[in-house]
Amino acid sequence: MAAMEFLPVLFMVAGVVLVAGVTLFVSSLLRPSNPYPAKNMPYECGMDAAGDAAGGRLRVQFFILAILLVVFDVETMFLFPWAVVLKEIGLVGYVEMFIFILLLLVGFAYAWLKGALEWEA
Repeated sequence: MAAMEFLPVLFMVAGVVLVAGVTLFVSSLLRPSNPYPAKNMPYECGMDAAGDAAGGRLRVQFFILAILLVVFDVETMFLFPWAVVLKEIGLVGYVEMFIFILLLLVGFAYAWLKGALEWEA
């Protein structure tokens, strides 16, 4: 009986896969295909890579900052429902959330001390 309850989900997943497959197949038939050497270069503008991009060096500070932003967005996402049900969860939930915030602050301090937030290298 329990397996039959997941049948609609299976149908939905199969439908999504079918629609995605048909869409990709039909678009491959209808799109123009005109590859030429300049179009197949890494940059479609046709200019050769120069400077730091040509050497393969990449500044990762932007990506590290984005990851930190995502971490603190997730924290905010957990804080709102926690505040809504604070009376029901009591002291245990209160202490657990502060442990969670403390762990995030330790991670933030670690990133700060390692220089992940420094823009000038």
